[in-house]
This record gives sequence, structure tokens and C-alpha cells, in this order.
Amino acid sequence: MIVRRTEEVKAEDVRDAGASGARIRVMIGEPEGAPHFILRHFQLEPGGFTPRHSHPWEHEVYVLAGKGAVLGGDREDKLEPGKAVFIPPDEEHQFRAATDNPLTFLCIIPRR
Repeated sequence: MIVRRTEEVKAEDVRDAGASGARIRVMIGEPEGAPHFILRHFQLEPGGFTPRHSHPWEHEVYVLAGKGAVLGGDREDKLEPGKAVFIPPDEEHQFRAATDNPLTFLCIIPRR
């Protein structure tokens, strides 16, 4: 069993083209022996965003703090603590923090 606090995992800048003010912590993944899923913790600075992109795997997301939006296809949905998001494979998506506060969320993806 592995138990850790968010602050124990080093935050890395998201360096993908099209990202701004986004940091990621891989909380649990392959190095910890997780055979099926990766648990990631994201924090977007006020006004920050992930790249608009798609890929052949799903996402499950749970918002911990802050406000923002998730863009998918031709829709935009507001995010706040307690909201969960499912993004199916190959759906274009992007997360954006509101301009007045950071957005923090957990994201689970399958190991590829």
C-alpha cells in the first residue's frame, strides 16, 4: 500500500504546446506498481489552461477546488468543487481555470 500527501509529490509544469499555467503531479502510476490506472493531480493558475487536444483513452476527472470550465467538442461546462467529468476516448477537450482563482482537479487515465 502507498499513502502520500499531494505536497510529497513534485509538481511539474505541463510543457505541452497550447498549455499555460498548468502543473501536474503524478500521484500514483507505473513507478508505484499500479497496473491499470494513473492518478494525476492538476493545478491551473488563475487564467491557466491545458492544451486543447484529444487522444484514444478516456479521462475521469474530479474537481477539488476553484472554478473554471471544461471545453469539449462544441460545448463548454462550468467546473466547481464536487463536479465530476467523463471524457470519452478521442473527444477533443481542454480545462480552463477562471481568471480570479486556481482550479485543482484529479484526473484518472488508463495506463497505456
